[in-house]
Amino acid sequence: MPIALLSVYDKTGIVEFADGLHRLGWTIVSSGGTARAIGEAGVPATDLADLTGVPAILDHRVVTLHPKVHGGLLADPTKPSHQADLAEYGIQPIDLVVVNLYPFASDPSIELIDIGGPAMVRAAAKNHAHVAVVVDPADYGPVLDEIRSGGSVSAPTRRRLARDAFVAIAAYDAQIANWFDASGDELGDGGGDVLPPALQLSLTRRQVLRYGENPHQQGARYVADGARSWWDDAVQHGGKELSYLNLYDTEAAWRLVHRFDDPACVIVKHANPCGVAVAGDAATAYVRANACDPVSAFGGIVAVNREVTAELAEALAPVFTEVVVAPSYTADALDVFARKGNLRVLSGPRPYGSALDLRSIDGGLLVQQVDTVDLDRSHWQVVTRTEPTSQQFDDLAFAWTVCAAVSSNAIVYAKDRQAFGIGAGQQNRLDSARIAAERSAGRAHGGVCASDAFFPFRDGLDAAAAAGIRAVVQPGGSVRDTEVIAAADEHGIAMVFTGERHFRH
Repeated sequence: MPIALLSVYDKTGIVEFADGLHRLGWTIVSSGGTARAIGEAGVPATDLADLTGVPAILDHRVVTLHPKVHGGLLADPTKPSHQADLAEYGIQPIDLVVVNLYPFASDPSIELIDIGGPAMVRAAAKNHAHVAVVVDPADYGPVLDEIRSGGSVSAPTRRRLARDAFVAIAAYDAQIANWFDASGDELGDGGGDVLPPALQLSLTRRQVLRYGENPHQQGARYVADGARSWWDDAVQHGGKELSYLNLYDTEAAWRLVHRFDDPACVIVKHANPCGVAVAGDAATAYVRANACDPVSAFGGIVAVNREVTAELAEALAPVFTEVVVAPSYTADALDVFARKGNLRVLSGPRPYGSALDLRSIDGGLLVQQVDTVDLDRSHWQVVTRTEPTSQQFDDLAFAWTVCAAVSSNAIVYAKDRQAFGIGAGQQNRLDSARIAAERSAGRAHGGVCASDAFFPFRDGLDAAAAAGIRAVVQPGGSVRDTEVIAAADEHGIAMVFTGERHFRH
C-alpha cells in the first residue's frame, strides 16, 4: 500500500486531497495541525509519532527529522543495499510527500524559519525518480487525476514537481537571507548595509505580456518572492492585453503621480512625462496636463491619483490613450470608457515601493538605492539677490518633482503647478532647454525652471530667461556656478541650489 506523508502550513484543499488518496487505497501519515484537520474530516491517518517512535520535541522544532522519514524519502528501491537498510531499520518507503512551509515573509522571525519542511522537500525532490513531492495546493487535483488514471504519479510530473520544489526552497531561503541582510544592525552582526555583499534574488512569473518592447520579443512580469507589487492588486476593467511597454510606462506614471498629495495627473510617453499638473480636482488636472504637449500625449499613459469621474472620462475619451490608471472609477466613468474597446483601464493601490533599483548588464545587474526627492526647503539655498516668492517656491517644488522623473538631461518649465515644457533625454542641457522653451510656447512666461543637474554654462540659464522664466531650481556644484549665478542676477531671476542631483537614464 503506497504511503503519503502530509505536513502543511497552508491547509487549503488538504482534506479533499487526503480523502482522495485514502479512497485510492493510500496510507496517510501526518502530524500536528495537518493530522487534526484530516482527522476531523473523518479521513484515517497514521500519526507521524507512531511511524518514528518519537513525538514532536523542542517546542515542535523537531518533528520530521528522523531516519524513518528521510530514509523513506531517500531510498532507491532498485538498489539492494538500500533494500537491506530499509529492512534492517524497519523503514517504509514513502511514495508521496506534501509540504508547504511556514510563511516566513508574513512575519519574519527566527521561529518562522522552517527546518523540517525544507529538509523533506529537498530529500523528496532529490529522489524524484521514486517519490513525488507537492509544494503547491494547485497541484493536488492534477496529481490525484494521474493516480486515478495510471495508479501513480508519472515520471514527467514527478520531475516537474521536483523542479517546482527546488524553486520554492530557493525562494524561501532567499527571503531568510534578505531578512538577515536587512536586519543585520538589529541582530548586532554589523550587517544591514543598504547594498549588501550579496543579493538573493528569487522571482516568480506572475503575468505573461502581450509582447516585449517590440512584437517579435516575448515579455513577462516577474515579482520578487515575498515582496508586494501593486500590479498584483490592480484590476483591469477593460481593453486589450497589456504589453511590456504598457507596464513600463504605466509604472513610471503611477510612481510620479503619487509624489503629489493634491489631485494630480501625469501623462507619460516612452517612459517620460509629457504632461503633469496639479489642480483642485482630477478632471481639471487632466485637462491641464494634456495641454502641456497634446501631440506627445497621443497614445500615452494617463495616471491620476483620485477617483475618475464621468467628467474626466468624457474629457479623456476623444484622445487616443493606451492606458488609464487610477485608484478607482465611478460607474458612469467606466460606461464612458467601455465605448473605447481598446483602452486599457486599470485601478490599483499606490505603489508599495522598493529600496533598490536594479538594471541588467552583461552577466549581472547594476544596483542602486531608489532615487527620492527632497522637498525640504530648509535644505535649499537661495544663491541670487532675488528671492523666490511663496508661489514660486511651490512651483519650484512641483517642477523639481517632475524633473526627477524625466530622462537626463532634463529641463522642466512650469507655472501654477502645471508643466508647460519638458526637455528630456538630450546629450546637452542647452538642447533640453530649447525643447522645453519651444513646447511651452510662451505659456511658462513668469514661471519657473527645474534642471536635474547643474548648468555647466550660462547658456542654459540665458535660454530660460529668454522663455520668460523668473525662478530656477538646480543642484549647483559646477565650477562655473559663479558665472551662472551672475547670469541669473543679470536677468533678475531667483535661483535655488538643492545640492542634490537627479540624473535618470
